[in-house]
Amino acid sequence: MDDRSPLLHVCTSCRANLPLLEGEPVIGQRLYNAVAEIFAARELPVALRPVVCLGNCAQGCSVAVSQPGKWSYLLGDLTPDHAADLVDYAVAFAASKDGTVWRSGRAASLRDAIVARIPGYGFVQKETA
Repeated sequence: MDDRSPLLHVCTSCRANLPLLEGEPVIGQRLYNAVAEIFAARELPVALRPVVCLGNCAQGCSVAVSQPGKWSYLLGDLTPDHAADLVDYAVAFAASKDGTVWRSGRAASLRDAIVARIPGYGFVQKETA
């Protein structure tokens, strides 16, 4: 991976307003662990990065996907059960020209998960008339 590789950032500090269970990691860390397990088993065109707080606490566990020159996306209301679909989404993001993975191209569990679309660093959208 290089500085232009796509990144999947998983919030590891999210509690999703759930009670803390003694001896158990918070749900955000459990989501990260589930995604990391898949990354360890497969060679993927995306790098995985933990991040402390994506500031989307009201919408549960969150991830962000980004790559220079592409739209960046914030997804929310996630659980460890979304791990495989998130990895597939990140791979589709990596393959897309501008970062767009249309709703029809996402797993059903992620069709309503996108919270925000943000111009990535160096992103330039061609003007339309």
